[in-house]
Amino acid sequence: MSSIQHPDNDLTINPSGNESIRDVMARFQGRRNFMKGTLATATVVSIGGFSVESSADSGYASSPSPAGGIGFTGVPANVVPMTDGITVPPGYTARVLIAWGDAIGKAGAQANVHWDPATEMTEARQLTTWGAHNDGMHLFPFPVGNGVSNDRGLLVSNHEYVDPGLVANTLSYASITMTKEKVDAQIAGHGVSVVEVRKLNGEYKVQRPSAFARRITGATPCKVTGPAAGHALMKTAADPSGTVVLGTLNNCANGYTPWGTYLTCEENFNGYFGTTAAKLAAQPLSALEARYGLAAGGFGYRWHEADPRFDFRDNPNEPNRFGWVVEIDPWNPNAMPVKRTALGRFKHESAETVVGADNSVAVYMGDDERNDYVYKFVCAKKLDTKNRANNRDLLDSGTLYVARFNADGTGVWLPLVWGQNGLTPENGFADQGEVLIKARQAADRLGATMMDRPEWITHHPVTREIYMTLTNNNRRGGTTSNSVNGTTTAGSARPPVDAANPRPDNRYGHIIRWNENGGDVKATGFEWDIFVECGDKLASAPNLQGNIFGDDLGAPDGLWFDKDGRLWIQTDQAGDATGDWANIGGNAMFCADPATRKITRFLTSPKNCEVTGIASTPDGKALFINIQHPGEDWSGSFTARSTWPDSQFNGPTTQAGKPVAKPRSACVVITKDDGGVVGT
Repeated sequence: MSSIQHPDNDLTINPSGNESIRDVMARFQGRRNFMKGTLATATVVSIGGFSVESSADSGYASSPSPAGGIGFTGVPANVVPMTDGITVPPGYTARVLIAWGDAIGKAGAQANVHWDPATEMTEARQLTTWGAHNDGMHLFPFPVGNGVSNDRGLLVSNHEYVDPGLVANTLSYASITMTKEKVDAQIAGHGVSVVEVRKLNGEYKVQRPSAFARRITGATPCKVTGPAAGHALMKTAADPSGTVVLGTLNNCANGYTPWGTYLTCEENFNGYFGTTAAKLAAQPLSALEARYGLAAGGFGYRWHEADPRFDFRDNPNEPNRFGWVVEIDPWNPNAMPVKRTALGRFKHESAETVVGADNSVAVYMGDDERNDYVYKFVCAKKLDTKNRANNRDLLDSGTLYVARFNADGTGVWLPLVWGQNGLTPENGFADQGEVLIKARQAADRLGATMMDRPEWITHHPVTREIYMTLTNNNRRGGTTSNSVNGTTTAGSARPPVDAANPRPDNRYGHIIRWNENGGDVKATGFEWDIFVECGDKLASAPNLQGNIFGDDLGAPDGLWFDKDGRLWIQTDQAGDATGDWANIGGNAMFCADPATRKITRFLTSPKNCEVTGIASTPDGKALFINIQHPGEDWSGSFTARSTWPDSQFNGPTTQAGKPVAKPRSACVVITKDDGGVVGT
């Protein structure tokens, strides 16, 4: 396991040399008060019962304070010695709903059969149980009369990756002999789970059995649609049509559509592919392969040793079939997932769908890599609010844009359209399909703004203001070296760091926001501002202190607005409450007021985990979140750090009746003891 590299530590460097968001922010800081953490005199406007504050200095209109306010008492940071559990405010209760290996209730004899975590996970068992490392998710409520149910819904969750040692039940994964069976077991831990949840006797439970229960994995056939479907770069010997891909992988953040489908985002897909040193020496990485981070060893999964599908020299086009947004219909267990290529290929983190006042539809997406980009896709057709079936292929045609953030607080959406702005055959783009397969290289050519790891995106339920987390970036200034097959060579130049930049080492990240011109999701221009620069108020270096009003945080990742306009922030710092994070503590979830920018810590988490994924019942009285990879340290000894959730909750036991000691990712449901709305 020590050879497995965490997906967020991918070493790809953007070679474009385009201007960085940090450079823009440095020049921009004198004009915008948000950069300094102060609030300008506000003009108050009424929008549907909300009061909207806008900066008198810049004219930037921020979203209002949430209806019902933020009324809970914040919890303290989980610092050393850390608690291996979840802490929520007084008056709230957190319960585990389902954990890795628990039965999803798939109809049949296995509906109630859980995995025994003391044993090796198999493909067969994983296909009927909750997947590994749950991430983004959404709750689809059942219709009731003229409304929707608060007591019954389909909970759909991503499963980003696996820790091979935990799947194989070994502490020495790097030394085991790889087999196709071991690869298949890991592949089955990826993808998406669909479970039915019901509120029974005041508590939410997984319904077992359920006709809707379903697993979608890295081996589930997926249809390919849009401009890249059938493209020469998408064809393989196993799929000469280039229209059916086996599986979806590295399913990180997510989205959902107003027509009732789920969007799962393929992020660090490159880490599953590898090859031998001899093959790579004979045929070095192409520009496309290098730009998307392929390497002989991948992230150390070793799948290519037993399954030639993942050897990118034996099957050079197979990696091109990943890195897409995949649409899933949770209401139809027999529906094939669809890879929507019109939305572009990159390391997708989030797919936030926003419907305009005229029923135009836009999808906002981030490419989670240091020094990569922010994208928007605008559908060619408008949402049909009367006939769901007419929206089935809405994501197959439209325009993909990439963002440029200007120094004056404005921005431009640059179209990634074949034949325009140098996206021509002479520059390596034969058609629109190739533009989308090479979306990163197309964005490089257009001069998009490099960002500090664009991750989750959300929008305010009333104003449509867009917020996005930029988790961190320690790769600015100087050069980096590349090591291939033991030989170190000169690497790519990092984006320059301006001497006046207040955050040259953006280890704590920040959150950016913008409004489209005229409030129109189709607009090609926007105004932007910084919501917060994260940090530690006790840090000795001023540039690490941030400008947070409220509780300190770093590495913002998950981001979501609830129905009342509360902004929920989840964090994912790679270590734990040591070093630069000693005062901030372990990963947590916070609630923020978008008008005042006050941030309050709502939840702290088990050791060495990520807090991610968030969804709620329509009435806001139950909140679902995911806890991912508790105990993870990449040395193989997970249980030395955490045995959550069984260390805190009475989870399933082994078939021998003994308590489970292996840490497992899990979905948690949070309710207020008085039955009120979570956050009030």
